[in-house]
Amino acid sequence: MTVKLVDVVKVRGLMRPGFETLLTPAALAFLAELQGGFDGRRRQLLASRDVRQARIDAGELPDFLPETAQVRDADWTVDPVPADLVDRRVEITGPVDRKMVINALNSGATHFMADFEDSNAPTWSNCVEGQINLRDAVQGTLTFTHPTTGKAYAVGANPATLLVRPRGWHLEERHVTVAGRPMSASLFDFGLYFFHNAAALHAKGSGPYFYLPKLEHHEEAELWNDVFESAQAALNLPRGTVRATVLVETLPAAFQLDEILHALRHHSAGLNCGRWDYIFSVIKTLKAHAAYLLPDRSQIGMTAPFMKAYTTRVIQVCHRRGVHAMGGMAAQIPVKRDAQANASALAKVRADKEREVRDGHDGTWVAHPGLVGLAREVFDAGMPGPNQRDKMRADVVVTREDLLRPPEGTRTLAGLRHSIQVGVRYLEAWLGGNGCVPLYDLMEDAATAEICRSQIWQWIQLGASLSDGTPVTKDAFEMWLDEELASIRTQLGDAWPTSHFDEAGALFRELSTAETLVPFLTLPAYPKLVTLENH
Repeated sequence: MTVKLVDVVKVRGLMRPGFETLLTPAALAFLAELQGGFDGRRRQLLASRDVRQARIDAGELPDFLPETAQVRDADWTVDPVPADLVDRRVEITGPVDRKMVINALNSGATHFMADFEDSNAPTWSNCVEGQINLRDAVQGTLTFTHPTTGKAYAVGANPATLLVRPRGWHLEERHVTVAGRPMSASLFDFGLYFFHNAAALHAKGSGPYFYLPKLEHHEEAELWNDVFESAQAALNLPRGTVRATVLVETLPAAFQLDEILHALRHHSAGLNCGRWDYIFSVIKTLKAHAAYLLPDRSQIGMTAPFMKAYTTRVIQVCHRRGVHAMGGMAAQIPVKRDAQANASALAKVRADKEREVRDGHDGTWVAHPGLVGLAREVFDAGMPGPNQRDKMRADVVVTREDLLRPPEGTRTLAGLRHSIQVGVRYLEAWLGGNGCVPLYDLMEDAATAEICRSQIWQWIQLGASLSDGTPVTKDAFEMWLDEELASIRTQLGDAWPTSHFDEAGALFRELSTAETLVPFLTLPAYPKLVTLENH
């Protein structure tokens, strides 16, 4: 077995102290089985995405699938969720840094989604140390002492229930190869957490709970379901031990809600409205269609007709199928330096959460511990029971046209320059190993950076003009980008050479002006991240 394992699976990342307790021969064998059993289908499904996108680029628009009408029309429900997933009124999200994990578990939120995806820069250290942090949390041994202040952190007596978001199907983990091929990042993240924690969680009456990102088709959910079935069988755990909430954050998935839940009906914990990635997906999916040029990102709110159609449809479908419909994350964070700005930010968060609970969501997301109390107050007032799955929303009728109706608004130079600043600053932090960045009093992650660069790309490619008539050309964009980089350089002064702004600016330029739209910015950025980490 040892000879076979060495031949098949290789760890190419640096084995820091403690990593050997996670990347054990048994764990690596488990990962190799997952990769061997499911990576071929993963790659086929990614190829199918390209085929569907080519049809849309040629003029076809997304629609409900005629071949799955019977699934949408039939009466069926998802298996009942476990007890610790019945009341999910406030979930906090964040990366898997040790101190952040402790603070999130102690935040007062009902649940914490530990994120290996959009808020995590996937360095080898971040990914493996994050797994160690979650294993320690499950075992009840998670502590942290700050290296400079000496302040000690420990998980309290009533921590939030843990959920984990692995990376999406499109990503790979280059530091582990199986039969010479980089491992699926999804299977790596899922497999390590499941292998080390599933049995212990099940013994406590809980389970390994996940969030599934970036799905574009029900067949991708079916693949996850088969992974769950295989993993449970390998560890002799009963079907349904795994529970997964799917983030509805792509436009194609909005047309397949019933089908996705049906595929995961023995393992589903519901759907979540991943609003920022959803806006990015609308731009990316309809990138060739001039009728779908969107206004500035700041003007696309949750009350825009196409966003309201998407979120209320999620609620209606989930409640019909007997499972939770989770709300999304307001981007605002507390503003400590400015009382007036802080009051404005909190008012926006309150309005967002009041809309969600009024519409029928069964819980919501926050990105900062300082917002947990506000979100809980709103949901306690509007949702006195553990959820509101009995709110069936029979009044909701969402058509194809509703889901595809573009919002009204303006395209401004100020908005474009802001997108440059957010995109470049986020990429600079990401290349430095930080995937969750407060910028301009908002919490930004990969999803919002995706909106910035894809929207600029579309405006350039389709020959859009700003609302004042200024054409958005490649040359004009590069001039504006150079001006914004010069502004950042002036602000940083002597700190510029130690930053990653040269790399970030070049990458943002490449992504925004390429001949074809790169599907995810993390695809070209990941090799650069690996190179920087190794130096």
